Amino acid sequence: MKTKISEGRDTSKNIKTYSVEEILDAGGATAFATKMGKDRDSLIKSLENAGPFEPFTEKEWKEIAKILDKEK
Repeated sequence: MKTKISEGRDTSKNIKTYSVEEILDAGGATAFATKMGKDRDSLIKSLENAGPFEPFTEKEWKEIAKILDKEK
């Protein structure tokens, strides 16, 4: 049975994702970002202004550690 670590949390609800093929078709990562209206400076600014992000709760980290210990 596979453990659902982030069960009950929809972290990607409003995030649009793109395939590698879509990025390459646009001309690569830089060209894709430019077509999306993004640039290096706005990315750096966004990252600097972003708050700290913790992908898992303490309970989830403990569950992950248990799973990894079992698989050793």
